[in-house]
Amino acid sequence: MTRKTAKDFDPEALKLFDKYVHGDLSRRGFLVSVAKYTLIGLTAEGLLEALSPRFAEAQQIGLDDPRISASYVEYPSPSGYGKIRGYLVQPAQFTGNLPTVLVVHENRGLNPHIEDIARRIALDNFIAFAPDALYPLGGYPGDEDKARELFKSLDQTKTRADFIAAAEVLKNLPEGNGKVGAVGFCYGGGIVNFLATQLPDLAAAVPFYGSQPSAEDAAKIKAPLLLHYAGDDERINAGWPVYEAALKASGISYEAYIYPGEQHGFNNDTTPRFDEAAAKLAWERTIAFFNKHLRS
Repeated sequence: MTRKTAKDFDPEALKLFDKYVHGDLSRRGFLVSVAKYTLIGLTAEGLLEALSPRFAEAQQIGLDDPRISASYVEYPSPSGYGKIRGYLVQPAQFTGNLPTVLVVHENRGLNPHIEDIARRIALDNFIAFAPDALYPLGGYPGDEDKARELFKSLDQTKTRADFIAAAEVLKNLPEGNGKVGAVGFCYGGGIVNFLATQLPDLAAAVPFYGSQPSAEDAAKIKAPLLLHYAGDDERINAGWPVYEAALKASGISYEAYIYPGEQHGFNNDTTPRFDEAAAKLAWERTIAFFNKHLRS
């Protein structure tokens, strides 16, 4: 079966799906609202299935790939939920100390896609750590709908403190070189922007279509930023002009790219919103950015 892309769906159906994914529309609300935009031969349920993640099909790096070493580890987070758990991945063989990258998931916790992202980063000769914000609630439940519902129950003040703790873990990791970068997607992009306002020694920050901090908080940023935005993403892009003005006013080093015509989530290769060309370019820019700022 030919893989569907965003162009195979009515733009209004994609907007409704974005609302559903981000908790602004219930499953029932989505199914009722999207019915008028269904494809020939597809019910509303079928359309939702077509737009939903296919983790196994998209996986790029196998769980048992001999080139990497991966494990689930726990660390204390006294200012957050008390303890964090995440997926730590590094090359199977390396010499010296490696730069580290904190990987921050979307609003569904540490799902198979984010674990695959961590493995990809490790293969580029970094140590990657992907915490699961849902760990205090039992961890990623293996179901995207359940994960979204669980996410609403998190105390975001504690969760943000957990991600700060995770960055500190990487900074002090014996195998690391002391430099920490962060990359995040959607919710995770917002967390990366937040971390940049909180951690003066963050060495590089790469938010993908993430919500922006206030202009006052943006002025605190010390880390160089590489920002990726989807061209067709009104919800997130609405905050970019003010954020950019604040970055310019404070003389903060940043690069920003808007990928024309792309959907929110274009880097996520588990859904039809994925765009191979844009994702490839954004990822090449991301790894080059980390190499520049984390290895020198």
